[in-house]
Amino acid sequence: MFLAAKQEIKDALESALSDLSYTTEDLGIERPPEDVDAIIASSVAYRLAGKAQAPPPKVAEEIAGEINTAELQYIDEVTATGAYVNFEPSSEYHIRTLEAGQNEKYGRRPDKQKSVVVEHTSANPTGPVHVGRARNPIIGDAIARLLDYAGFDVETHYYVNDAGRQIATFTWAYETFDETELPEPERDKQDYDLVRYYRKGNTFLEEGPEEEVEVAEEEIAAIMQGLEEGKPETYDRVSEVVDTVLSGMQDTLNRLPAEFDEFIKETKFIRDGSTKEIVTQLKKTEYAQETEDGAWELKLDDFGFEKNLVFVRSDGTSLYTTRDIAHHSWKFDNFDRAVTVLGEDHKLQAKQLSTALELLGEDTDALDSIHYSWVNLPDGTMSTREGKGIDLDDLLDEAVARAKEEVEKRLGDRVREETLTEEKIEQIAHQVGIGAVRYDIVAKQPTKQITFKWEQALDFEAQSAPYVQYAHARCSGIIEEAAAAGIARPSPEKITTTELETDAEVDLVETVARFPAVVEDAADELQPHVVATYTRTIADKFNGFYRECPVLDAEGKTQQQRLAIVVATKHAIQNALDILGIDAPNIM
Repeated sequence: MFLAAKQEIKDALESALSDLSYTTEDLGIERPPEDVDAIIASSVAYRLAGKAQAPPPKVAEEIAGEINTAELQYIDEVTATGAYVNFEPSSEYHIRTLEAGQNEKYGRRPDKQKSVVVEHTSANPTGPVHVGRARNPIIGDAIARLLDYAGFDVETHYYVNDAGRQIATFTWAYETFDETELPEPERDKQDYDLVRYYRKGNTFLEEGPEEEVEVAEEEIAAIMQGLEEGKPETYDRVSEVVDTVLSGMQDTLNRLPAEFDEFIKETKFIRDGSTKEIVTQLKKTEYAQETEDGAWELKLDDFGFEKNLVFVRSDGTSLYTTRDIAHHSWKFDNFDRAVTVLGEDHKLQAKQLSTALELLGEDTDALDSIHYSWVNLPDGTMSTREGKGIDLDDLLDEAVARAKEEVEKRLGDRVREETLTEEKIEQIAHQVGIGAVRYDIVAKQPTKQITFKWEQALDFEAQSAPYVQYAHARCSGIIEEAAAAGIARPSPEKITTTELETDAEVDLVETVARFPAVVEDAADELQPHVVATYTRTIADKFNGFYRECPVLDAEGKTQQQRLAIVVATKHAIQNALDILGIDAPNIM
């Protein structure tokens, strides 16, 4: 209802301003001041004060007096407070919110008839996913879910680097070293098994005998050249390593969960000839130049870049960015919009990629790059190449173990009840533990570097995932108790015009009403952390309602109305958490 009310308010403001001979290009729609009982405020009086030759509060009073609330469905009163025009909701606004909130799909927006591809994670398949990169799949998955809720047709892709030097090195190392030369794997998992070869290979290239290293470098170069030439036997050799490691990485990502519709390999754009075509097109641009050693680059100083973009090496092989240009041209051919989630260390590459695409005539307005900073643990940074740091599997194991300990402590004697089996407790611990990791990461703006701390992530009393999940569990408990007592849930058409009785009810219903608008706004800006902020707000409002407004002990219409509020709140919390990729337990 918030979106419908917002449109009604815009129309009313435009009409009033026109009648008062004011321009309507900027209505100043915003959140009202904290101490004002309104759902929307307008600061337009600031803009109009000069023309009106009157102070903003006087202009605000004039505008408020011009709006006839009898013609409005969702607004009961329009007032002026200082320079703001405030719009207070009607009983109809609350009723329609509760009606809409009874739908389990509450918050989902109509189909926009537009397709979006969200590419995220895309970590090189050189070993287990480590904590430092955990932000990518969590943010990427949340963005994909958010766009899906906003009405877009979404596909999630993982772009697999299977053509670069790292993978050629990995392939050489896997074929060169024997199992007996390697340490025991840290886990019984494919990626942990094979990463030992990669680490061994890098150590050899850095510390091995010079003559043997030169031979190894020639073999690695031959693998890269074979891929560039599209040789099937080279592709098969590389695929054995890439697919095995990727399988293990998928198992880890599925724990978050972060699932993908398709894994797109770099070599696809070599084998289908599109990379070669991109090279041909780039050479024809006025910014292309051949270097002294026979490489090709784009001279981009006219676009503000100090560094040129090399797109062909001196040996004739393409680079990652060259293949990624072909990849993005393919995206534009198949989707209306492309979103890519990248680490902050890829900012220059992303800007150069976008510039190269523009030179090729692509509409880069359809391309969005979301850059994130790293996730650190208090102990420091991580490096997969050197075999240091903490893997995401370790973090998730620890999260579930800590959550189980906390859940068992809170459940107390209920642990021994037959209804709460060990399997059920494990399930709750998994929901809470994984949810805590995801929430703590996605709740911050991507550009801010964060340090993951257990005491914050698993705090049931603070504004964390368990805090929000607990609010959902309370909603579920009330609904289940009502059903057990034979109290029927109100159907949408039977929700009455009874006025809400308390401020706690009003605050909660008006927070529920904002959820569809939160989805729209967060999707427009590709900011899932906005949804996380909303979940904290609605959990706060529900806890206030829970303390002040008995549901099952109420009577008649009050009982039905409050039960409807609980159901609507449950759906809003559940779906907001779903956008963030977090389970909503019914018991905690």
